[in-house]
Amino acid sequence: MKADKNIVEQAYAFFHQKLKVYEHSMSEREMDHIEDCIADYANAMSKELFDELSQGNPSFLHEHTAFLNDLRKAVSEMENGIGEAD
Repeated sequence: MKADKNIVEQAYAFFHQKLKVYEHSMSEREMDHIEDCIADYANAMSKELFDELSQGNPSFLHEHTAFLNDLRKAVSEMENGIGEAD
């Protein structure tokens, strides 16, 4: 990843924690809250990192129907890229 290693590690920790809760949640309200938190984080995160993760998809991490797949992809990409970050 080209994004700063500290930024990637911070985003990874947040996304990974939220993914684990989301995957095991039985509460629609909790899941909606996590989707909102992640979307807010994505709006404020490093543009460079968002662009790398989203691959040009502006609705990445913002669309309910694709959210779980997007979040899994983001976590996986960061997991694989943390060692490569500057």
